[in-house]
Amino acid sequence: MNSTGRAGRPKASSRETLAEAACELFLERGYDATSVANITQRAGVSRSSFFNYFTSKSDVLWSAVDERIEEAVERLQGLGREADGDAVRGILRGIVRDFAPDPLALALRNAGAMGLQEELVRDTGVRLARLSEAIATAARGSGVDAIRADILGAALAAAVFSALRVWAEQGAGLGTPQAVLDDALGAIHDLPWSG
Repeated sequence: MNSTGRAGRPKASSRETLAEAACELFLERGYDATSVANITQRAGVSRSSFFNYFTSKSDVLWSAVDERIEEAVERLQGLGREADGDAVRGILRGIVRDFAPDPLALALRNAGAMGLQEELVRDTGVRLARLSEAIATAARGSGVDAIRADILGAALAAAVFSALRVWAEQGAGLGTPQAVLDDALGAIHDLPWSG
């Protein structure tokens, strides 16, 4: 629970303060020129406080999405033989459901100004591969052949990350990531779960 500051405004948590400081610095100096020490100094917290919340400065951008991906992977693993296209798409919609503008959305929208293009490509690739494999494993577990399962995994995971990127680039206040994901899923609807 947030405590109230002197002006009657709730104080932000250290996590939020650190994320805000990091985003400000990434915009001002660029990602590569910003250190964890710079972030903690701007936020007015200790280095150990930073590592209580994040494992790296990249994690500042991805932590909210990573939590959602982890939950989706667990849910996909739990489907077993019951995995089908509708169930998987429902789980993927959960990744973007009620997703509010956050450091990742800001980074996606301002990647050039923050000097984050290469970092975002690399970090997106790691998460894309993880989600793709979880989807493909769910598909194989329900009896889908290996090649179709891999294609489904790659296409459906790409739809999630593309939807987040497009939503952020359009301006997070202009619609919802759910609507963008539904459009993306519609674009690949011709890939049936079974052949």
